[in-house]
Amino acid sequence: MKFRFYLLAALTMTSLFGCGGGEQSLKVTASAYTSSVGETDDTPNLAAWGDTLKPGMKSIAVSRDLIDMGLTHNQEVRIEGLEGTYQVLDKMNKRWKKKIDIYMGEDVEKARQWGKKEVVIHWTVEEENK
Repeated sequence: MKFRFYLLAALTMTSLFGCGGGEQSLKVTASAYTSSVGETDDTPNLAAWGDTLKPGMKSIAVSRDLIDMGLTHNQEVRIEGLEGTYQVLDKMNKRWKKKIDIYMGEDVEKARQWGKKEVVIHWTVEEENK
C-alpha cells in the first residue's frame, strides 16, 4: 500500500514539475526586423538584454510570454524551415503574444520579403528554466 502511495506521489510530482530538461515546441507568428531606427529606437543595434546586434547574426526577439516558457536570454532555438539555430537576444513589446522577430541585419528588403508567417519553433528547457 505504501509503495503505491509513493509511486503515485512521484508520478504526480514529475508531471507537475518535470524531471530535468526537455524539448519544447510551439507554433508562433514570425516576422522579421532590421537594425534601422524606424523599426526600433535610436539605438538600433542594441538589444533588450544589452547585446550588440550585427548583420549576419542568427538572432531572434521573443514576445515576453515566451520568456516564461524558457525562451530566455541566449536560449538556442530551431525554426522549422530555416537552417541552423538562432539565439534569443532581444525582447519584444509587451503587447505581442506567441510571436518572434527574426533579425535580418540591415537588409530591409529581405525582412519585407519574409513578411509574417506561422512557424514551429523548438528549444530545450533546462531544469532551472522550468
